[in-house]
Amino acid sequence: MAKYTGPKCRMCRREGSKLFLKGEKCFTSRCPFENRDFPPGQHGQRRGRLSDYAVQLREKQKVRRVYGVLEKQFRLYYQEATRVKLHLKGWDVDPFAIHINVVYRMGFASSRSEARQLVRHNGINVNGKRVNIPSFQVKPADEVTVSEKAQKHLRVQGALEMAAQRGFVDWVDVDTKKMSGIFKSRPERSELPSDINEHLIVELYSK
Repeated sequence: MAKYTGPKCRMCRREGSKLFLKGEKCFTSRCPFENRDFPPGQHGQRRGRLSDYAVQLREKQKVRRVYGVLEKQFRLYYQEATRVKLHLKGWDVDPFAIHINVVYRMGFASSRSEARQLVRHNGINVNGKRVNIPSFQVKPADEVTVSEKAQKHLRVQGALEMAAQRGFVDWVDVDTKKMSGIFKSRPERSELPSDINEHLIVELYSK
């Protein structure tokens, strides 16, 4: 499957907003976006006004890159959100609350890409059973636990410590000592980043 292997900070600059793709580095002054908040490339600082289509496309690309999914998978999530009519009055819940996002939000990884790797390497159990598919969707009341082997990893311990200092979102209940958490409910629209305009994505895919 296709995979982006270039500089992640370049994607933040391309979309014009911080996407938090590099974990803890994004919260420090070492973040390249803080010093170069313009699109990459020779003519990045001279970009003119975007067309309506370009604005919609960039919004879709931004969200897709935040969650680290390819176009086909992203479209499937959109179609699911459309099927249950989440977008009619604005998405009432986050349609991208996939397993990898839950692992990240519980603080078991410092970034979504790191969470994907943790899942792939058999580091996560759901209701006591090993799950190694990043797109696996958890349900309310499911228990997500770091495997016994992965609990010894310093990166997991460090990520959980930093997440505990920043605080957890309301839709998960995390026990930092046991390295486990309960997925209480699907996140509400307010849990999406404030700089995301989902209506632009709806307009793009509705054409």
